[in-house]
Parts: sequence; C-alpha cells; structure tokens
Amino acid sequence: MAMGAHKYLEELAKKKQSDVMRFLLRVRCWELRQLNVIHRASRPSRPDKARRMGYKAKQGYVVYRIRVRRGGRKRPVPKGATFGKPTNMGVNQLKYQRSLRATAEERVGRKCANLRVLNSYWINQDSTYKYYEVICVDPMHKAIRRDARINWIVNPVHKHRECRGLTATGKKSRGQNKGH
Repeated sequence: MAMGAHKYLEELAKKKQSDVMRFLLRVRCWELRQLNVIHRASRPSRPDKARRMGYKAKQGYVVYRIRVRRGGRKRPVPKGATFGKPTNMGVNQLKYQRSLRATAEERVGRKCANLRVLNSYWINQDSTYKYYEVICVDPMHKAIRRDARINWIVNPVHKHRECRGLTATGKKSRGQNKGH
C-alpha cells in the first residue's frame, strides 16, 4: 500500500510512546509553555488531524493554540461554606461535567468573537496543562461564504456554538454521540 505524507504523520502520531514522538512532544511542550496562553498558529502542528477535524489550508481558516490548566473544578464558595444537605456540601473532589477541550474552545471563542469555532484537537500535555489547537472559521470571508461545504457556518444560529455544546466535544459531554 502506498502511503502519502499524511498517512506517515498519522502513523507516527498514533504511537505517542515511541522515541520520536516522546522527544518531539517534550520539545514542543517546552516551546508552548513559553508562549502566551492563547496565540494564533501560522499552521496546524498536526495537519492530518486538523484536516480530519474540518480544517482546509485556504483563506478564512484560522488555527489558535491554547493551554488549559488540568485538574478538577473546586466549587467557588467562601471558606468552603456550602449550605443545605450534606450530600451537596462537596467542595474539592467535584468533577466538572465538561471536558478541558470544551473549556479550551470556549476561551478561544470568547477571545475571537468574530470567528466561528469549528472543532479542536489535543496537541500536548504536561503535569500542569493540556494544550489544544482550535480551528476557527471567518464567516465574513468570501472564500468561506462561497464554499458550499462550509458556508453553513455563516448562518447566525452558529454564533458561539462552542458555548452551547454544539461542537464535537460539547456534544460528547451532552451524551449526543451514541445513538443507542
């Protein structure tokens, strides 16, 4: 079977414990830590994954990188004082019902309010952070408006889809994936 460049990248990325990927991820992780929390990437660091998520290397598509702190969500109450039944008094060991990926999409969507969030994917993680790349689309760009495959996102009902759980990861946490 003839393998194109994307197929090779895909096979490499699958084996994250291989020497090549471990080195690459470690170096990239250091690099990402030095950059701003949210910054624009000139191109996706995982082009094969980005394309599967809907990215096209053409005008109107933008990739943003973001880091999100790992860990659970502490209930924001003063001095841990929650009132009511003992079953609802938890403060520390609560689990946030949305994924860190959904949080990443939402933060990018808030920062780039003029763009529409299409999708996102994991790129790296360390002990403190998870790093994601978020694919955004410019709904005012002519290349997007004229492309029949993506111009559905121009419609105003798709504003801030990431805040309403309409992206892939948002649907997953809403239990919309499995049809049985």
